Amino acid sequence: MALSKMADLQSLSAAEVDSKVQELKKKLFDLRFQQATKEEIQPHQFKHIRHQIAQLMTLKQQRQS
Repeated sequence: MALSKMADLQSLSAAEVDSKVQELKKKLFDLRFQQATKEEIQPHQFKHIRHQIAQLMTLKQQRQS
């Protein structure tokens, strides 16, 4: 899974950005839960999801300014 580019995210509306952030936060929670219950996970997914959340939050902040 490649990291997404900011140019790809520019076309999203404000509502889509918010829903995507909520979806990614839920996915991050699920990963943490799987890790805590000793399930098989891919550790690099933490980095990818946190990176995507940061990109979306940056985009949201730039649009507010």
